[in-house]
Amino acid sequence: MSREIIAILRGITHEEALPVAECLLDAGITQIEVPLNSPDPFKSIEAMAREFGSRAVIGAGTVLSVEQAVSLRDAGGTLVVSPDCNTQVISAAKSMGMRAVPGVMTPTECFAALRAGADGLKIFPAFLIGPAGLQAMRAVLPKTATVYAVGGVGPDSFAEWRAAGVNGFGIGTGIYQPGFTIADIAPRAARIVAAYDEVIGK
Repeated sequence: MSREIIAILRGITHEEALPVAECLLDAGITQIEVPLNSPDPFKSIEAMAREFGSRAVIGAGTVLSVEQAVSLRDAGGTLVVSPDCNTQVISAAKSMGMRAVPGVMTPTECFAALRAGADGLKIFPAFLIGPAGLQAMRAVLPKTATVYAVGGVGPDSFAEWRAAGVNGFGIGTGIYQPGFTIADIAPRAARIVAAYDEVIGK
């Protein structure tokens, strides 16, 4: 099944990229984001896209410009994640055949992103809005909109966010931090997938 879980690998190195990606795929996580403020992010993305592009959606986070989206495309990435709602970045991503998931925090930003063609909405930072805030926005958003909660969200709160209308989650430090080994990552990934399956359904 395709789970709406995006693993955010902020700070990952090129040397770690393939083993970490393989670990996540083995756990059942098939969307991977390498934030562009990581070391040599495009090198990591290129390696993961080459090795696992047929099995996973590989992309970049903290994409702030059209130029960065182009570089991501050239590296083989297909997922553009941003912390903000930049309609130029969204439009550029869509014109290059990539998925666009911009960061949003208000109804105005949500609708601007959807009008620009966004594939998903990244509620960020989710802990500032909370499930109650999302529930209020969900009442006016299209039912077809895919909404991710990102920032301060973990398996213990999946059910609460799901009840508020979320479709998926972006998980950063809860799954990967610089210095983590595969032995650190594997049980975290397994717990996240198990919680997702329990809450969202298989």
